[in-house]
Amino acid sequence: MEQFDLVVIGSGPGGYIAAIRASQLKMKVAIVERYKTLGGTCLNVGCIPSKAWLDSSEKYHESVHTFASHGIETGDIKLNSKKMNERVSKVVEGITGGVAYLMKKNKITVIQGHGTFKDKNTLTVNGQDVSFKNCIIATGSKPSNLPGVTQDKERIISSTEALKLEVVPKHLIVIGGGVIGLELGSVFRRLGAKVSVVEYADSCISTMDADLGKELQKVLTKDGMEFHMGHGVTAVSRSGNEVTVKAKNKADNKEMELKGDYCLVAVGRRPYTDNLGLENAGLKVDERGRIPVNAHLQTAVPHIYAIGDVIQGAMLAHKAEEEGVCAAEFMAGQKPHINYNLIPGVVYTWPEVAGVGATEQELKTKGVEYKVGKFPFLALGRAVASAEKNGFVKVLADKKTDEILGVHMIGPRTADMIAEAVLAMEFRASAEDVGRTSHAHPTYSEGFKEACLAATENRALNI
Repeated sequence: MEQFDLVVIGSGPGGYIAAIRASQLKMKVAIVERYKTLGGTCLNVGCIPSKAWLDSSEKYHESVHTFASHGIETGDIKLNSKKMNERVSKVVEGITGGVAYLMKKNKITVIQGHGTFKDKNTLTVNGQDVSFKNCIIATGSKPSNLPGVTQDKERIISSTEALKLEVVPKHLIVIGGGVIGLELGSVFRRLGAKVSVVEYADSCISTMDADLGKELQKVLTKDGMEFHMGHGVTAVSRSGNEVTVKAKNKADNKEMELKGDYCLVAVGRRPYTDNLGLENAGLKVDERGRIPVNAHLQTAVPHIYAIGDVIQGAMLAHKAEEEGVCAAEFMAGQKPHINYNLIPGVVYTWPEVAGVGATEQELKTKGVEYKVGKFPFLALGRAVASAEKNGFVKVLADKKTDEILGVHMIGPRTADMIAEAVLAMEFRASAEDVGRTSHAHPTYSEGFKEACLAATENRALNI
């Protein structure tokens, strides 16, 4: 029986990055993956295909609705959703193939099959035992469901099936106003579907700063998306090709009914720890199915680590990557650290939404004295020139020290812009530090500088 210094279960962003870092640190590494392709949910049925769909649908939407205003006459525009789907598949194929190449490059053994713990130092995969000194559980998550709702994977679907639809729904009912629901809802709205969002909370993307959710809902409503906030779903049924969703208003207890041809259930995700044999290794999960870990990502069995969606915290690919590197370096004797406050969150709708650090609501709850700097893209030259005037940049800074405590953006390319905010906060920059830093003109990133100036004695220059 071959023994490895490290065996990683799961080849998603957390798992394959952990394997690569461990190999760089001279460990003998194997990675176990139950599916035919590497990359996990993110690369196969999550982050990558959804962003490919978002990009293609945005191009189609622009060609139909905005090209003429730029002086571009295109004639009749036709949508070939099957070909669009094929493009997405090729994108996924290319990136997952890239992960396979990285495994070979870093001399990491890939073991295909479902891994189950035989004991705390052995995995069983396809009837064969694999021995390890250390193990990282990186099995990710899968879509959650609502109690009493049956997903038939044909008309009542999860994000996995939605990403593979070859037809555009006539009326897509989305249950859930979070990241997944709004991103996929945006895709099909751009392609011509009627989209209705049913959300139990009173605002969409409710885990982010409240101003972002308000602005995003306003923009998406203008684009034709329909919102039913504060409604709890009571029933979902199907008759032939028609889906019926019933929901009750929290405020007045009145029930409403929506009928469409597809229903996307996007109410979050849950840790995927099914049939891992955790008990054989002396491990248990908590009430939410997560594996408890300490600050070093060690489980109750110190040489077994867990990262990503199977542990507490936001279910984000980049969080999992940081944890994979952290776990590999810690077991190699280094002293890595992750600042979870500086893990950014992004929603890839258009406009894009991004945030890092404390929200205004959190600062109020904690009683922290703060000041706010806000700058609208409407006042930014590059945004006006590009006809991208929706949104704003919002900076929260400590009232006494001026240290940046949180940055929240909604607008063009904020998914990329948020990186500057993360870097500034990593070095504990003040709002004035960023405000005095030269930003190229004209760029979208000037919006961050202006918001920082606005937080510094209201010194914004272009508003």
